[in-house]
Amino acid sequence: RLQVLVNIGNHFDLASSIFVAPRKGIYSFSFHVVKVYNRQTIQVSLMQNGYPVISAFAGDQDVTREAASNGVLLLMEREDKVHLKLERGNLMGGWKYSTFSGFLVFPL
Repeated sequence: RLQVLVNIGNHFDLASSIFVAPRKGIYSFSFHVVKVYNRQTIQVSLMQNGYPVISAFAGDQDVTREAASNGVLLLMEREDKVHLKLERGNLMGGWKYSTFSGFLVFPL
């Protein structure tokens, strides 16, 4: 189950887990994920309008719990969409121990 801590303006839709940009600008996004099993690799991608922009990997075969993080500044148009996609592997507790953050840095 997802938990939203801050969602000023309600531009993150909890049902779809998608952030929709309310205006054109430079946005900052970051995420942190934790894998649950050894002998597996996880890959999580930050998707903008359906295309992968950045990814993070955790693939140490001898470690049960391993974390991966990444962050990016994106130029977004009004109504552009951003979400995380689990490309492979399993996350510890589903998304429970993972975080996703985003905010407007500079409006254009």
